[in-house]
Amino acid sequence: MEWWAILLAAGAVLFALFLTGMPIFLAFLAINVGGVLVFLGPGAFGMVVNSVFDTTTTATLTAIPLFVLMGEILFRSGSTDVLFEAADRVIGRIRGRQFALSMLLATVFGALSGSNMAVAAMMGRTIYPGMVARGYDRKLSIGMILGGASLAPIIPPSVLAIIIATLANVSVAGLLIAGILPGLMLAAMFLAYALLRCRLNPGLVPAHDAGQAADAREPTWLLLARCLPFGLIIFAVMGFILAGVATPSESAATGVAGAILTAALLGRLRLDMLRESLFQSAWIASMILLIMASSTMFSQLLAFSGATGELATLVAETSWPDWALLLAMMAIVFVCCMFIDQVALMLVVIPIYLPVVETVGFDPVWFWLLMLLNVVVGGITPPFGYAMFAFKGVAPETDMRDIFRAALPFVGLFLVGMAVVYFVPGIATWLPALLD
Repeated sequence: MEWWAILLAAGAVLFALFLTGMPIFLAFLAINVGGVLVFLGPGAFGMVVNSVFDTTTTATLTAIPLFVLMGEILFRSGSTDVLFEAADRVIGRIRGRQFALSMLLATVFGALSGSNMAVAAMMGRTIYPGMVARGYDRKLSIGMILGGASLAPIIPPSVLAIIIATLANVSVAGLLIAGILPGLMLAAMFLAYALLRCRLNPGLVPAHDAGQAADAREPTWLLLARCLPFGLIIFAVMGFILAGVATPSESAATGVAGAILTAALLGRLRLDMLRESLFQSAWIASMILLIMASSTMFSQLLAFSGATGELATLVAETSWPDWALLLAMMAIVFVCCMFIDQVALMLVVIPIYLPVVETVGFDPVWFWLLMLLNVVVGGITPPFGYAMFAFKGVAPETDMRDIFRAALPFVGLFLVGMAVVYFVPGIATWLPALLD
């Protein structure tokens, strides 16, 4: 059987299983069992067991449950309510202040959570009703929340970045840190877009918007002082990695300790909350580890079949310029993310793309950061972006068509941001270079 036929058949069967609604890890397990029988025979099932063991005991993956637990503790305890008040006070008197507030909060929450769905749901439940009640444009409000939520998997901590880095054999710390500058750049682009639209069309915001004042029930300095623990958590996660003081797993553990301490200092620490956070984190982490173990076996089967090696040879012999090849690789992922779970898609394409990246000689951190951005934008791309459905779940009165229309300008801004990273790779590679 030709290598290209093997590759197409494996991809087609896997995507067909995804479309049935089957859990991702079961879909991978089914195709892995079939692949072992076809290419290696029943005696090779011991390799499946070894693959599962090796993947699930990889030390760098301990950061995943710890980062998830950190976010769960902060959000379930309600500790992040303090950030709402502080951000509202800091924004001050500007036209479109609620748009600025939503972007600032989304950026901070992204640095505390790493989940675009969690941030979209939380902000859709908290800040969105207030924006509508004050007379802000609904579509632009939705778009700002979705665009801001999409920053969560880019700005550390990012579970998705850890998954991609582990499967692509890239430095986990390097890929995590690489997302800081692109994430902040995108946040600035989203905010500039909203404020420019407010200037061009004053009807998008209420007439009294610029004169609104934040609630001054307590001094600003005291409110900001209550936010210091969150700053320490962010520093513990990003600063320690960048300074080379701690590995991602160690900084994640420090972040969990900081989350518990913050909840305690704010009087939000409860045993039932900790128990729920631990159970939810264990459930999420176990699903991720099972999926990754199955995906690793899938990549090994592709290697045994000769498909990935032949693909790398084909790319080496092609006359396509590097930019055209990169554009084609990114376009495939962008289109597929409209219909397929982003994590599942990454687990399929990374084993296929990895030999291509090595053959062409793309900078691995830069390439996989571009891929991370590409996958993340799928969360707000119609018709099946998960972040959009998370928002719909907490704002059921909102028409899904309005959510789709609200997201499209931010999808465009995301693509512009990816183009900037392509032409100015230092945005992605400068900070990781400091780790060397």
